[in-house]
Amino acid sequence: MSERVNVKKKSSTPVAEAKADAALPALGPVGMLRWAWTQLTSMRTALFLLLLLAVAAVPGSLFPQRPANPSVVTQYIKDNPDYGKLLDTFQLYDVYSSAWFSAIYLLLFISLIGCVVPRAIAHYKAMRSQPPRTPARLSRLPEYGTLVIPADAGIPASEAITSAAGLLKKRGYRVEVRDADGGRPSLGAERGFAKEVGNLVFHTSLIGVLVSVAVGGLFGYSGQRILVEGDTFVNTLVGYDQFTPGTNFQSGQLQPYSLQLDKFDITFDRESQGKFGQPIDFSAAVTTKENPEAPAKQEILKVNDPVTLGGTSIYLTGNGYAPVVTIKDGAGNVAMQGPVVAKLQGDNYYSSVVIKVPDAKPDQLGFAGFFLPTAFVSNEGVSFSGDPELFNPQLTLNSYYGDLGLDAGSPQNVFELDVKDLTPLNARNLDAGGITLAPGTSYTLPDGKGTISFDGVKRYIGVDIHHNPGQLYALIFALLAVAGLILSLYVNRRRVWIRTGTHEDGRTMVEYGLLARGEDHRLAGEADAVRKLLSVEWQLAENADSGESQQTPSRVPDNDAGAAITAPRTPAGPSGPEKDQ
Repeated sequence: MSERVNVKKKSSTPVAEAKADAALPALGPVGMLRWAWTQLTSMRTALFLLLLLAVAAVPGSLFPQRPANPSVVTQYIKDNPDYGKLLDTFQLYDVYSSAWFSAIYLLLFISLIGCVVPRAIAHYKAMRSQPPRTPARLSRLPEYGTLVIPADAGIPASEAITSAAGLLKKRGYRVEVRDADGGRPSLGAERGFAKEVGNLVFHTSLIGVLVSVAVGGLFGYSGQRILVEGDTFVNTLVGYDQFTPGTNFQSGQLQPYSLQLDKFDITFDRESQGKFGQPIDFSAAVTTKENPEAPAKQEILKVNDPVTLGGTSIYLTGNGYAPVVTIKDGAGNVAMQGPVVAKLQGDNYYSSVVIKVPDAKPDQLGFAGFFLPTAFVSNEGVSFSGDPELFNPQLTLNSYYGDLGLDAGSPQNVFELDVKDLTPLNARNLDAGGITLAPGTSYTLPDGKGTISFDGVKRYIGVDIHHNPGQLYALIFALLAVAGLILSLYVNRRRVWIRTGTHEDGRTMVEYGLLARGEDHRLAGEADAVRKLLSVEWQLAENADSGESQQTPSRVPDNDAGAAITAPRTPAGPSGPEKDQ
């Protein structure tokens, strides 16, 4: 056994022994941080984080979100007790403000900054540097050609290179003329820096979009409010029916503007066969004030045409009817008076109505039923709305008395009436029957509980109020990102070299070559354009069949060994070397 071991040791090479004995240096804390930063700021990591952010946003559309509707989340947890609380533990009801979503967002933000800043510095240095030196053999470039200036034209090599430099500058190239090398002056030209500028603008704009969205989420807010004709909304917390603040929202951000609904008009279709009676236009006449001291201003609020006040946009999102009622309790006192918002339920503005009267004495009163703008009764005795206009308005209700549950302080839906703890007074299945009212009529409740009168009908609108301080900037950065992307796709980075020399018989020999950074299918067209510019400048006659100048010689000297100068050609295969010769 020992002999076998010795044989293996003798067969090992010195290189293998050196590798075995080599001690790898410890990475250390600083090296570990440098390695982590390099990985985080790589483009691959940025793309991965962008994809991960999109995937992380998916639960926000699968599960109800607490900022949008807390009551729905509470009900969802009650309906799914086995896994509802577990989802809440992982913050799946607050996806966009969760710790894990914020971590991905911040890492993507840092990664993009780490990618853009070094590229911007490198591009700045590249723009300030001179074009690469002229290759020794231009004939090896993807696009190559020659021109010959006759001796009697009187254009020496130095003058030819100067005029060529002027032409390329007019074409947008950055040009550097090089001193004569062996009597052969040359120039290097480069253009297409806007391609990298477009890339930088695109990635910088992505950072701007992320910052704008973050600012909107932190300091923005949104809310809803229902306004009946004649009502005024003042931009305070108590003025909202529903309010959703941003993460860092402060009540001091609310601008003290006001908006009053003067009149709301709807135009219904009265001509079409299939769409008769459908609404085709909504218009709300409002009076606005930027602040309490500002003069009142008359404006029109329409669908997709919001009113802007105090940095917020007010959108028209809904509408309906609000029957005006007066309810007196058993003692004859007015317990409730004013419009009641009817919630749309069906065609022709068929709407449900819920009225809660907690101030009635001796018992609290509740009403539930429906409102019909144009009431009809079917053969089966069922009431329905035949038209959305107020041709025959009717209010049909059931009445109840008892404890409404409002004194306990528990939140309730204003459009729902919980009747399990109430005693019915009026209903179709009771001796007293239901309550059916037309405008201007009243009804006396059974058992001396009071009266209810139907005084008239008003219209109401629902408005959405949004304040997003980053919205405009997000739009600007999004447009810049699209512009940068288009710029990076359609601009090509190109380099041109031209070398001139004088032949023994006095002719000026010109050769040129073009090279693209990356793949450029239009490089051949650029070569033709450069050739035509030079030919026109030097008044050279081109042969339409071959594309060569009429005085093209078979060979001209190139460096010490010399090289044949041929007609323009585009070699098959790759587009050419990326690095300069």
